[in-house]
Amino acid sequence: MIRTQHSEPMSTPSHPSAPERRRGHRLLFLIIVWALVILGNVALNQAEDLERNIRSWLQGGFMILGVLLTLLWFFFLSRFRWTTRVLGLLVVLGAVFGLRKAVRVDGTADGTGRPKWVWAWSPARTNTVARPAVIAVTNLPPAVAATLKALPSVPQFFGPARDGVVRGARLDSNWSNQPPRLLWRQPIGSGWSAFASVNGHLFTQEQNGTDETVSCYDLLTGARIWAARKPVRFFEWQGGEGPRATPTVVDGRVYTHGGTGVLLCVDAETGREIWSRSTLSENDLPNLIWGVSDSPLVLGNAVVVAGGATNHSTLLAYDRETGKPLWKAGTDKASYASPSVGTIAGKTVILSINAASLTLHDPADGKVLLDYPWANDKWPKCSQPVLVGSDRVFLSAGYGVGCLLLQIQAGADGRLTATEVWKSKTMKTQFNSAALKEGFLYGLDDGFLACIDASTGQRKWKDGRYGSGQTLVVDDLVVIQKEQGTVHLAQAKPDGFREFGQIPALDSKTWNHPLVVGNHLVVRNDREAACYELPVLPGHD
Repeated sequence: MIRTQHSEPMSTPSHPSAPERRRGHRLLFLIIVWALVILGNVALNQAEDLERNIRSWLQGGFMILGVLLTLLWFFFLSRFRWTTRVLGLLVVLGAVFGLRKAVRVDGTADGTGRPKWVWAWSPARTNTVARPAVIAVTNLPPAVAATLKALPSVPQFFGPARDGVVRGARLDSNWSNQPPRLLWRQPIGSGWSAFASVNGHLFTQEQNGTDETVSCYDLLTGARIWAARKPVRFFEWQGGEGPRATPTVVDGRVYTHGGTGVLLCVDAETGREIWSRSTLSENDLPNLIWGVSDSPLVLGNAVVVAGGATNHSTLLAYDRETGKPLWKAGTDKASYASPSVGTIAGKTVILSINAASLTLHDPADGKVLLDYPWANDKWPKCSQPVLVGSDRVFLSAGYGVGCLLLQIQAGADGRLTATEVWKSKTMKTQFNSAALKEGFLYGLDDGFLACIDASTGQRKWKDGRYGSGQTLVVDDLVVIQKEQGTVHLAQAKPDGFREFGQIPALDSKTWNHPLVVGNHLVVRNDREAACYELPVLPGHD
């Protein structure tokens, strides 16, 4: 009898299941995504002609795309267990909820439009400045009275002639041996208005709580003399609250255009209201996205201001004595530049930079003498036009627009025509405006101080990093208000860039234009104001 040996069954090799055969989390996909994000950001940083705004938005877009693709990978492609994915989803939702509770947006970090994030429990900044105690402006000591009398007037936005040039200051550029001296520093209400100065008084606009305020300060001491208030408030999340435009002072009256379109005329000595108009509401005009920003132009018996965000009433004119409407003209939307006056091709005209055009107007009745289409209305235009000689106009803007020079000619019918002389990207002003000195234009080209030949558009040099700051040409110098608050001094010469010095004038975001009155520099932003005494060349004390 044959016995069969019983043996334990042999174990056979287990074959991996399909999921096991495909184990691994597809990390290659994630590596490729973030490699492309990093390479994209490197390429953007290498693109010298790409504007800061566009670069910042694209970099932010790359980061958002990278995060979204990472989440897509985690939830659908990573092969993590579904319990792990659900747990991850809960973590993401919790993080989003927590961030929404923990942080909030407080305007923008800079002129690129990037949101500024702060802790949600951070106290909201209040810029309510106490009502002023009136200071004595009579019986001044003889020396003080003589100093005030000798000071030149800068009665409007962007220099005495609204062209970005200050003449005859004779400043000493050697700030190392003789640095500017701080005279005063103090808090100020919100807003991006600059100062005008007449007879030793400073005039600006600011937001004080629920009131939009026109304020008068003493130049030498910073003491506030009076404040005229209107119960209005403009707010927009990127630019914050407060008025944007600079007062204009003529014949003892101060004219202001507030953020909501209130055109106000007050007495320059007392602040007493003489008349006011609501330019937008009474003309059925919607406000601009970032608020009314133009400084009034006083010309003859008229006060001229820009209209609103619709295709009619580009300019509005009012009687400067009574506030009575005089005329309205134009068919383009307004933008953020201020109307200016000049003589072109033998005609005195009002120049207006609009949302998608340059228009020239007859000061008598606003008649449009030239309507030149320029770029489009998708991006704001903030820069002032620059007269070059007797028949040319330089235009510039940021956001990819660039600059051009127009030749203006007068026709037999009195109308004007424009011919493009050159077009370039050598000057891409954003909030800044260029200024002309001896045939060369100086301004901030996407945050860098640049010099270009006005006749050809050729760039002579470009250097320094000043962000969305502001500039003034002062004799053969350029005073630069950097966006971060410091003030710099550079030369205004085509042979090269040279910076002479800087002072820590302010320490937060500054979009306001600086003011130079004689050898006094007055600066402000939406938090504080300061005045410096600048050194002058020997023999010009």
